[in-house]
Amino acid sequence: MTLKADPAAQVRLLDVQELDSTVDQLRHRRASLPEIAEIAKLETSRAGLADRVRDARIVVDDLTVELRKAESDVEQVRARRARDRDRMDQGLITNAKDLQRMTHELESLERRVSTLEDAELELMERMEQAQQELARAEEEIAATDARLADLAASQAEKESEIEAELQAVVARRGPAVQDLPADLLALYDKLRQAKGGMGAALLRARQCGGCRLTVDPQELARIKAAPADDVIRCEECQRILVRTSESGLGGRQAGAGD
Repeated sequence: MTLKADPAAQVRLLDVQELDSTVDQLRHRRASLPEIAEIAKLETSRAGLADRVRDARIVVDDLTVELRKAESDVEQVRARRARDRDRMDQGLITNAKDLQRMTHELESLERRVSTLEDAELELMERMEQAQQELARAEEEIAATDARLADLAASQAEKESEIEAELQAVVARRGPAVQDLPADLLALYDKLRQAKGGMGAALLRARQCGGCRLTVDPQELARIKAAPADDVIRCEECQRILVRTSESGLGGRQAGAGD
């Protein structure tokens, strides 16, 4: 059976469709804010930076331990060298053989000190590089955090503005659907879900405003002959077709512009 509805109610359905389309657009705008994509990208980048900071800190910590040990080794050998030198300088070693042995030992200690100092210097250079890398990574993550905070604030501000617009449009929908036939509204809502948000469209200049296809002459003749209170569906997309004086049917349609 063909659904019946007052032509004026059918025209009002276009107003409801416009409100619903605006709601969909606002929700899409809210979900597609450029800040959202940039935040997601930066959060991925930040995770990599956090790994860099962690790895650089581990290197610094390990080198700190190595450097302390190297410094301790150098100090121990230096202390022993100083002690042996003092004994020789004070003339405490009088035995020629002991003196010769002590001289050789001092030479060995000198080489050992030199080797340990070279190793210590190398560790210090590695430490400096590691600290620089840690500082760079920390600076980058701090800059990323600052940018994320700015983006979050901008996103929140825009979402608040969109939400205000959204609530205003939603508030207008209640009066717009008031007194519309329940069966007409139910069909519209069902089609809206199935047809990407558009359940009703204007038939304008013999073209469906939903699928944008031109209605063939035979179908157009059937629509033109249908009673004004018949709820017409597009043959191609099955959306509700609302007839008005813009439909190209010839003559003013009942209810058009009311």
